[in-house]
Amino acid sequence: MSLRQQLQTDLHDAMRARDEHRKGALRMVLAAVQRAEIEKGPLSDDEVLALIQKEVKRRQDALEIIREAGREELAAIEATEIEILRAYLPEPLSLEAVTELVQAVILEVGASSPADMGKVMRVLMPQVRGKADGRLVSGIVRDLLSA
Repeated sequence: MSLRQQLQTDLHDAMRARDEHRKGALRMVLAAVQRAEIEKGPLSDDEVLALIQKEVKRRQDALEIIREAGREELAAIEATEIEILRAYLPEPLSLEAVTELVQAVILEVGASSPADMGKVMRVLMPQVRGKADGRLVSGIVRDLLSA
């Protein structure tokens, strides 16, 4: 079963269970998937994962703004929806695992200075996509190449 089909099935289950938070989160993701399919055609599971990550990031940004505004009841809803969507994402890599991958790729491509960062990131990002934040990865690459 594809990830899109899994999301659709889980949405139906949430509707039957009258789980409003799960239903809302899944509807937003499925709407994003449908918009992307209209533009690009059928999506792969990796593309659907990228859309889920985008929704999680969007909700995290909204959560910060909501907390700054002092709206804890809305913050609780956003936090719940973030956790619901994170269940569909692969287990994130630890800092140590990301650092090991970065070191291996640096050796693989023969990078020696910060000017080689693009070569390293080009090889590294497909390996960590969905499993590590891009800003974290680029920071580690920058630190290791600068050392």
